[in-house]
Amino acid sequence: MKARQVPSPNHDDRPAGAGISLLVLHSISLPPGEYGGDAIERLFCNTLDTSAHPSFADLAGLRVSEHFFIRRDGALLQFVPVEKRAWHAGVSRWRGRERCNDFSVGIELEGTDDSAFSNQQYLALIALAKRLLRQHPIRSIAAHSDVAPGRKTDPGTRFEWPRLLAAIAHKI
Repeated sequence: MKARQVPSPNHDDRPAGAGISLLVLHSISLPPGEYGGDAIERLFCNTLDTSAHPSFADLAGLRVSEHFFIRRDGALLQFVPVEKRAWHAGVSRWRGRERCNDFSVGIELEGTDDSAFSNQQYLALIALAKRLLRQHPIRSIAAHSDVAPGRKTDPGTRFEWPRLLAAIAHKI
């Protein structure tokens, strides 16, 4: 599966020796509950017109990114090279280790915390996760809500963890 490259300026170098050991799954839709369009791409590339929709006001000046974004139809976009640190998890902790951006790959799914994800998204996510697991010493997969509890709730309760984990179980 080939990803369409959409370079984001919102990244930097990982700390020396950090390694990639975690996948962090997120969900987003802009405006909330609306799919398609280029608002998410614009957000990750710092070109979002925050006056274009009332829900965008809180995003003014925000500098965030993901490594990958999977649209509802399964299309895969890549914003940041895996070797670089994307700015996706924010203040975060996983198994006692702070700053998850240092050692994780962020994967964003187009959706909301309370919506089901499409079959095409699961197929794309499984293929991407398998590829990343082959290429990096990844030991865990977590939700954004797991690494930033109380602050984040995505990808939400409708995400089918058993489906993903069964498909990649022999990889981790």
